[in-house]
Amino acid sequence: MATTAVPAKKFVGYLPTDAPPLGAMIGLAFQHVLTMFPATVLVAVLTTFDVGVTLFASGLATVIALLISSRLTKSYIPLYYGSSFSYIAPITAITITNVYSIPDPVTRIQIAQGGIMLTGVVNVLVGVLIRFVGKERLDKILPAEITGSVACVIGIALAYVALQQASGTVMLTTADGTPMSAPSWWIVSLITLFTTILFSVYLRGRGFLGMLPVLLGGIVGYVVALFMTHPEGAYMFGNSVAGMPLVNFQPVAQADWVRVPNFTLPIFTGAAVFAIAPIAIATIPESTAHLYQISLYVDQLAAELGKPAIKLSRFVGLNLVCDGVGDTINGLLGGCAGTNYGENNSLMAITRNYSGPVLIMAGGIAMLLGFVGKLAALVGTLPTAVTGGLAIYLFGVIGAQGIALMISRKVNLFDPRKLAVISTILVIGIGGNIGFPGGLIPFFGLELPAIATAAVVGILLNLIFLIIPARNIDKEFENVKELEIDV
Repeated sequence: MATTAVPAKKFVGYLPTDAPPLGAMIGLAFQHVLTMFPATVLVAVLTTFDVGVTLFASGLATVIALLISSRLTKSYIPLYYGSSFSYIAPITAITITNVYSIPDPVTRIQIAQGGIMLTGVVNVLVGVLIRFVGKERLDKILPAEITGSVACVIGIALAYVALQQASGTVMLTTADGTPMSAPSWWIVSLITLFTTILFSVYLRGRGFLGMLPVLLGGIVGYVVALFMTHPEGAYMFGNSVAGMPLVNFQPVAQADWVRVPNFTLPIFTGAAVFAIAPIAIATIPESTAHLYQISLYVDQLAAELGKPAIKLSRFVGLNLVCDGVGDTINGLLGGCAGTNYGENNSLMAITRNYSGPVLIMAGGIAMLLGFVGKLAALVGTLPTAVTGGLAIYLFGVIGAQGIALMISRKVNLFDPRKLAVISTILVIGIGGNIGFPGGLIPFFGLELPAIATAAVVGILLNLIFLIIPARNIDKEFENVKELEIDV
């Protein structure tokens, strides 16, 4: 597809089909990479995925999604694909907490990859369905009370994983194999947690640094961890680590500057697939909101340039298909599941740079960074205590975002139908993960993944209410505009 070169001296902004001059394009592309880098790498670290593979897959997914959108829309959907925090909890249950009792860490990642690939299939199917039936009909099947409740479950149901990482019990044991907590881990994780919260609050709206509270909190935790050691009597993977530092730089010294990322193929298991794939239900509204946001910005710029509106919001279904392709690529290669990035949306809004060619170059740069061995090894030295402190905050934020979604969609919590859907999803999803080993609910000889089961039950309940309308309830609420409660 032909692109249009825009002279720098007439710059107002770059529309999706605009190609800046080469020098500007390189600088703008690196800015995109810098923006996506902290979150994408952090998710890889939190889930123990290979950083190089995650960067490579993120870049490749972005490039392919842009090429698909340009082919089908004669424009670009200018979005960057990165790793999503929404998938951290179910993936770490497999890769770190080891709910399936698999000794080999690489095999655990491969099993998670199988679930990620099926997440891609879910996104593609939903995207195709939207193109045929329209988003309005899909919203009836997946209303905010379902997507919001599933998001709550994702964040809260595996909150214990964050505390295990923060305390050390996820990895440390005594000589006889009993899980062990460590004061040094708690110090690092709590400092990480509270500094991240402070950065989130007091740096908000303060330029580029305001977009990096999690990265900055992680850096503070990392610096503190440099001065910490494991306690006496501590073992890790059967080997004594007593008195050893929390940060081990030996892998960095041994790593090559250039190396091929540790690509791995997926392994498909029913339990992992059904534990991870339904998370797409919660990320679909997020991805769609990002598309609407960028569509608004692009059309505003087009109006200023005297050009017709592009109306990218028309391509909701295609956007989800592109997300699905991205997840499929990540699952196939060994990268983390993801979505299009709100951080990069904010960057584009600030710089007024919506150029598809710039994003393609950014994806190419990310792919090249995946081959820098020293970088991957350095990121790998981040202690689990630091990721535990971050996880306490992030898991809670994910759960809170589910509540925010229901509030923003004005879900009527006095409607017994919506209460039934929400309460059932919450109890099955959270209770199942806390109450049963591995989050697998024993049910008539089967073991059902709690989060997936909660989502399916919620969808089925909602379908029943759609098929058999409760007209008495509809009549009760049809004239209610606003309900005030005196406390």
